[in-house]
Amino acid sequence: MAHALRLAECGLFTTQPNPRVGCVIARGEHVLGSGWHERAGQPHAEAHALRAAGAAARGATAYVTLEPCAHHGRTPPCADALVAAGVARVVVACVDPYAQVVGAGIERLRAAGIVVDVGLMQAPARELNRGFMSRIERDRPWLRLKMALSLDGRTALADGRSLWITGSAARGDVARWRARSSALLTGAGTARADDPRLSVRLAEPQPFVPPLRVLLDTRLDALPVDAHLLDGTAPTLILHAPHARPAHAGYARAECVPVACHGAGLDLHAALALLAARGCNELQVEAGATLAGALFAAGLVDELLLYVAPVMLGDSARPLLRLPALAEMSARWQLRTLDQRMLGDDLRLLLRPHRGD
Repeated sequence: MAHALRLAECGLFTTQPNPRVGCVIARGEHVLGSGWHERAGQPHAEAHALRAAGAAARGATAYVTLEPCAHHGRTPPCADALVAAGVARVVVACVDPYAQVVGAGIERLRAAGIVVDVGLMQAPARELNRGFMSRIERDRPWLRLKMALSLDGRTALADGRSLWITGSAARGDVARWRARSSALLTGAGTARADDPRLSVRLAEPQPFVPPLRVLLDTRLDALPVDAHLLDGTAPTLILHAPHARPAHAGYARAECVPVACHGAGLDLHAALALLAARGCNELQVEAGATLAGALFAAGLVDELLLYVAPVMLGDSARPLLRLPALAEMSARWQLRTLDQRMLGDDLRLLLRPHRGD
């Protein structure tokens, strides 16, 4: 199963909106065939592994990181393929929560007399597909908040300028996190200050699905006509208040969709639900302190990707997050560290809010 998970990771940048899945067919310790799902609409991991194993798959064991599908989508059901191949046992890391699968694939295999075991290495299998699991189970993408900050906790100068706090190694790492994301989101303030591209610039070219660029622009007035987000180089979605009117004709180069408001801004829950409905699994947010703080305070941030540079920006520089004041230390937001590593001179931290789960 560990081998199957490593294979599934090969689709990290290319499978969305589908999950990343790997499959190994073996007899004892001898691998007969293996494969992974490479891109939506193309053969699934089981199909690749069965093709590689050929007739040797009969009586063998298939290890698959996600429950084999049991419905006709753009490809035929993998459960049927495993039955037809005559495998004797299927080991499944985790159940597929998708409504057209969820247990149906396992039931079909068992009905055909195949022994099915579920749960081996379930945690890492779900972790690899945390975006897909979030979209299906919670109706919202997995939200990763990426921020670069100084040692004194500042993200930009007082006038909003922030290029560049971190070094080239950290920026290259950000590109890989962007490439695995379904969408990249920013707010109107960052759009005005930085004119971001929200593009993926990998140091070593490799296939990836270009993430959707998303802007929260309540009044449809944050972008100048020559803004990078309106350059047509990647699909761009602009979410705005229901009665907003674009400030200029350049907005026609993007898709503008109204979202309900909550207070002075957009309803963040509604915005995430809309992205989930469009197949967005992992959402990477690169925004300023106000939007980042609002998402965090609303409990919508699933993980924080922080790059800490060995520099100081001073008291007048902009803070990391704008959060409500706390009356007691017991009310503080707690985070747990999943990973920390050096990238050049910068420290990268991967953190998650501690929610007792």
